Amino acid sequence: MKGALVVPEGIEMPQGILLFAHGARDPLWANPFLDILDKVRSLRPTQDVDLCFLELMHPSLDQAVQEQTRRGVTDLIIVPLFMAQGGHLRHDLPALIETLHHQHPALKIRVTTALGDSPELLEAIAQWVITQA
Repeated sequence: MKGALVVPEGIEMPQGILLFAHGARDPLWANPFLDILDKVRSLRPTQDVDLCFLELMHPSLDQAVQEQTRRGVTDLIIVPLFMAQGGHLRHDLPALIETLHHQHPALKIRVTTALGDSPELLEAIAQWVITQA
């Protein structure tokens, strides 16, 4: 993936961030998420940050976790780029996390809340709506 962090062999990269989006058939759909990825990487240049998808696009969550653990990540934060805690976050993601725990028992995994749970983000969206009206 463009801009992925290259860590020299023997250097441990303990904490990683995975931005987790839904995915779509249209490759252009991913552009805003790639922009977010670039912004997070620029704010955290020494941290391993990647983007992955639930379905229809690559890499999958499993593929991204495999890659980050290969690079030495031992502590992982998954940030769902979903507006609300719908079925994918309440059911699909926990099942995927359970599988990851079995595949990587030493890996610490933390999942953040959905974007819509952030009062600051909701305020920013409301302000943007006002500028459009």
